[in-house]
Amino acid sequence: MESDQKNIKYPYLPEGRTIKYVDGSNEYMARAKEVARKSNDQQQPTGAVIVCGGKIISEASNRNPLPYKFLVGLHKKYCIRHMLKIPSGQKYWMCPGCASHENHGEYRAVVSLLKKQEWAISEGCDLYLWGHWWCCKPCWDKMISVGIRDVYLLDTSNIIFNLSNPNNIIGHQFE
Repeated sequence: MESDQKNIKYPYLPEGRTIKYVDGSNEYMARAKEVARKSNDQQQPTGAVIVCGGKIISEASNRNPLPYKFLVGLHKKYCIRHMLKIPSGQKYWMCPGCASHENHGEYRAVVSLLKKQEWAISEGCDLYLWGHWWCCKPCWDKMISVGIRDVYLLDTSNIIFNLSNPNNIIGHQFE
């Protein structure tokens, strides 16, 4: 399953930025996958790792904002946004189970970074994101605000983590 990364139409990409790709054997992407396993989002778990100078300085998974496992399970089955075919990154307000950008893995990794002393050295760091195929505007804004240089996704993310692609692996990400 090969993706043509030059022709990917991302829902959002800041001016002058590109998304880079690595395969699953990349040590930071492998760590991002492990971080995603900690997510309570059963629909589309993601993990983000911030790397600076070859060292992981922050990491976080996304999280579902619902307080009870029972509700999280109901959301997986009956998400209003998915039933109405609302594209990824849009109209989170329609569904209480859909995580707003504050609950996204990349946003949470930056917030975690800001709580540490290492945030001052984040200029020129990179972020590795496993489990999704693009980053929304609030997440990009947060990453840019602390000097994240490059964002890396898993090769073929636009296929395997894209709900609108018939070849996606959503629901089977860890198999």
